[in-house]
Amino acid sequence: MTNVLITNVQQYTGPGTLPVLLREKMHPICHDSSFEDENAALSFEKDYPGTMALRAQTPESLISELNARQVDIDAVVSNDVFPNTPCPIEEVTIETLRASFEALLLFPFKLTQLLVPDMKQRKKGCFVFVTSARYLQPEFGFSVATSIRAGTTSFALALAKEVAPFGIQVNVLAPNYLYSEAYYPRSVFIDDPKGREKIAAIVPMGRLGEPEEAGEIVAFLVSGRSTFMTGQVINFTGGWP
Repeated sequence: MTNVLITNVQQYTGPGTLPVLLREKMHPICHDSSFEDENAALSFEKDYPGTMALRAQTPESLISELNARQVDIDAVVSNDVFPNTPCPIEEVTIETLRASFEALLLFPFKLTQLLVPDMKQRKKGCFVFVTSARYLQPEFGFSVATSIRAGTTSFALALAKEVAPFGIQVNVLAPNYLYSEAYYPRSVFIDDPKGREKIAAIVPMGRLGEPEEAGEIVAFLVSGRSTFMTGQVINFTGGWP
């Protein structure tokens, strides 16, 4: 069974990816900030049989917990999140920039550093970095998310080159206009007719992407069914921009 570490499993692409991984008989090893609460972690495992909820929160403590549980990671879904608060560049605080950098680039960078040596030794492994397609057409007010997620995409492409000789795959899923409560909440963009009209005017498919649709791509990328595919950025945007 494939052990798939997925970060922030209850946010962004996590809710759509988790059921697809379970359907494909993979073993999701799940990180989420809510799992610091023991009861929340136990409740999650009860709701999703076949998963493991990690209590650790930092890259270093995640590795320690995995080692303690004697779990080898076959694939990583780096599904990292940070709140978007649109504002002009001149109003972005250094604190916001730094916090976004730590969540969206530093966290996955450090986690990767800690996982790669074992994958190299085993001559196999897979990373899927969920970033953003905003780099295709930067939008007003999103300078922080656009620049830092683009940095994570570039990091993934650099990683792909370095680890390919060891049989390790690295690919990027870059969504935009994907439904999630963090970025495109249902009450605003699905339930509200004005929100739906706004999306329909921007996205050629006329709607937000569904998390499960993103999950299908992630599941394929970690499946090992096409190991020659690496260093690719898949823009998941419904035809935007």
